[in-house]
Amino acid sequence: MTQSISAARVAALVDGFDRSPAYVGLADTLTHLIGDGRIGLDVRLPSERDLTTALGVSRTTVTRAYTLLRDSGYAEARRGSGTFTQVPGGRSRAHDRALVPGTGDPDAIDLNCAAASAPPGIAAAYADAATDLPAYLGGHGYFPAGLPALQTAIAERYTARGLPTDPGQVIVVAGALAAAALVAQALSGPRDRVLVESPTYPNATQAVATSGARLRAVPVDPDGWDLDAVGAALDDVRPTLAYLIPDFHNPTGHVMSEADRTTYAAHLRRTGTVAVVDEAHQALALDGQQMPRPFAAFDARTITLGSASKSHWGGLRLGWVRAPHDQVERLTRARLGLDLGAPVMEQLVLTRLLADDAVVEVHRERLREQRDALVAAVAEHLPEWRFHRPTGGLALWCELPSARGTALATEAERRGVVLAPGPAFAVEGGLDRFVRIPWSRPPAELEEAVRRVAGAWDAVRDRDPAGVRRPSRVMVA
Repeated sequence: MTQSISAARVAALVDGFDRSPAYVGLADTLTHLIGDGRIGLDVRLPSERDLTTALGVSRTTVTRAYTLLRDSGYAEARRGSGTFTQVPGGRSRAHDRALVPGTGDPDAIDLNCAAASAPPGIAAAYADAATDLPAYLGGHGYFPAGLPALQTAIAERYTARGLPTDPGQVIVVAGALAAAALVAQALSGPRDRVLVESPTYPNATQAVATSGARLRAVPVDPDGWDLDAVGAALDDVRPTLAYLIPDFHNPTGHVMSEADRTTYAAHLRRTGTVAVVDEAHQALALDGQQMPRPFAAFDARTITLGSASKSHWGGLRLGWVRAPHDQVERLTRARLGLDLGAPVMEQLVLTRLLADDAVVEVHRERLREQRDALVAAVAEHLPEWRFHRPTGGLALWCELPSARGTALATEAERRGVVLAPGPAFAVEGGLDRFVRIPWSRPPAELEEAVRRVAGAWDAVRDRDPAGVRRPSRVMVA
């Protein structure tokens, strides 16, 4: 089915475009809209006449803007049909073969990766940050703890959230996974045990295990944390570290209340266990709600991991560790055995982005629309599935009527949807009654994906799951 976008909608999206000259400004704005997904791929643009009327510009302006789009590879003219959006290199430009191997379908809808495309404003931040770069070119370019300006910006964010922090407590790294691996290397070893949640983000447990420590899983139920079970597991194992995700837990979407954080922190102090808290999704509160204070406000020994990948864009590849003062030197020494710092340009970009929440606010608006579209589609097409509607984060954790998650993912892939079944998030096996569906794609793609998944579910719901193997692929987020 051909998708199109109205002239009125385009006019609203390009409102305020640079008019010096107008055709260049219009083409540049449309390029950004297509590139960041607000205007989808293979969408028919309004006719030149309709867009001319909607914008109140000359026909020549629109004609020349469309010509620039076509010349730059962001649109193509189809005889008798109109002008359609595209991107240079096609849809496959956004995929790495390690992430979605073997589907054989360049148009497959990727719901394996809970990470959104860049929100509006990222490209502009890069352009602005480039003006700051010359001041750093006269030095060696290595900042093992991070650019001082970025450390300060991150510290101020924690302080504003109720956790006083000075810049010296912040170490900037190449993403939250690098942060988890750094903490594990510095603070645990082969004789240690680490408590982890199940389900949880599988790449994080792999990163935590790089030190050789043994993992002990404690369940996170569909309704949240069982703190009695957590306390019992801590008493039994006496782990060195406990890795947890209290803010929009990945994959369940739960948020731990302040009362539960108080109880959890007391359990940790009793056993001498240090919390390693992943806050990668913390900034994605989609309903305007007040978030609980950081877990470290309840236990000062906590080491907090942050990331710009979900709040801004994964391509920044920046995260950080916020640590107590007495752990910073130990972590910095361990970091020098891994790398010598994160890229200066991206740190300059993030420093600018943290100075103004406008990009994140637009990002949240887009994610809210996508979440609502996904929730509505699952409720309509898969009414027997159970899930709670998360107030933020990036994904639905859906409970199936029977243990067919792996079979469903295999069948869905045949139908052009890449999906992560529950066992991918299980530390010690199981969870085949679940699948995770992120709202990381535009609403129309999500609705189409759910229709395909519903067809896949009809095909496998009564099928014997014995012998079905989970598709092998790398999970990003």
